[in-house]
Amino acid sequence: MKKRRVSDQASLITGLGLGFTLAIQIINLSAHDFSSVYSIITMTSRFCALVGSYLAIIGLLLIARIPWIEQALGHDRLVTWHRKSAPYALYFIALHVFLVVLGYAGNDQNKMGSTLWVMITTYPWMLPATVGFVLLVIAGVSSYREFRSRMKYETWWVIHLYTYLAIALSFMHQILTGAMFITNKPARYYWIGLYLFVVFSIVTWRILIPLIRSIRHQLKVEKVVHEGPGIISIYIKGRDILRLNAVGGQFFSWRFITKSDWYQSHPYSLSAPPTDNLLRITVKGLGDSSKGLVNLQQGARVFIEGPYGIFTSKNAQRGRHIVLIGGGVGITPLRAIMEEFPNNTQIDVFYRVSKEEDLVLRKELDELSDRLGARVHYLVGSRKDHPMTADYMKKFVPQFPDSEIYICGPEALVSAVKKAAVDAGIPTDRFHDEAFAFHGD
Repeated sequence: MKKRRVSDQASLITGLGLGFTLAIQIINLSAHDFSSVYSIITMTSRFCALVGSYLAIIGLLLIARIPWIEQALGHDRLVTWHRKSAPYALYFIALHVFLVVLGYAGNDQNKMGSTLWVMITTYPWMLPATVGFVLLVIAGVSSYREFRSRMKYETWWVIHLYTYLAIALSFMHQILTGAMFITNKPARYYWIGLYLFVVFSIVTWRILIPLIRSIRHQLKVEKVVHEGPGIISIYIKGRDILRLNAVGGQFFSWRFITKSDWYQSHPYSLSAPPTDNLLRITVKGLGDSSKGLVNLQQGARVFIEGPYGIFTSKNAQRGRHIVLIGGGVGITPLRAIMEEFPNNTQIDVFYRVSKEEDLVLRKELDELSDRLGARVHYLVGSRKDHPMTADYMKKFVPQFPDSEIYICGPEALVSAVKKAAVDAGIPTDRFHDEAFAFHGD
């Protein structure tokens, strides 16, 4: 309920901000803006630019890692909102480009292509804005599922970084040449304030604070352990790690300072509860950099962002039966969560894999189940063998409809279990999921 309330408040604030943004422009309209069809088209293009820019700024704030927003709403929800709002920002900006060229071409009785060329090559700050627009398009296209599923995480991550450059390149064009800002100082100061707030948030929470924490805790690679085919566990040693306030189920963005990987950041969940001097992640070699982590040397420096996420035991209703469902390497955050529920909590763990050799951390799971009194169900085989429906789950856990569900794994598995939960009548506040895809952005 708290998450829903905060979500509603965030939506209200965002809507009021958009309304204020448009109101500033509306009260400064003049008769000239309605003097001809092409004047109306040009005016409409400006509104599209405002809406697109506002949505782009909101998109950046959603992934700025502001702690109180992350803790209230959850990283997964913020990333989902970011991904849903980003295309609309691009659509409005693209519509602005088309309409402003059409409006100017119509007023000058010129061809749109010629008008566009003149604008790019002669108008102040138009060339940087054009480069920024192209970068936005590339980032937008690469984020569509059809392209993203075929792309290595490392490639997608680098492309996505250009979004920041794209918005920065467009800033001067908007502030110094936008007709709504040239004579309207309040509007100009308002937008400058928005941009400065975004820059401050990103620099503070994604650069300065992570840098300070990484230096303070002196994080270094302790050892790399092979867990199975293409899967390794990385132990990171440090000091006063418990002061990070991380818990099982959360993740960090990890930057390993090596010659080949220092510039890349990767999101991996903890695969064991933190101790005061040790963190552990378990990684499957899906991309080039993930595969390269097997060669990490002892003593390599580690920089982190986080912890992030609310996929934790804290969100469970006390006294409920707990069902943890992991697919493949998605079992790792669930293994970390197991030890953090109150004593005497009844726990069932479903571990879904295609082949026996894919059962990583099996020895740890068996030891934990004995110590905690939990039950672990190893589901090895095809989807046909283990359909993950409500009826199938109740064969193992008759009280499944009254349970608290945690699931982490491939999207197909998450979707199947989500449908099973709905069919079993499990309310959404007792279903906690984390898709095993890019935490990203």
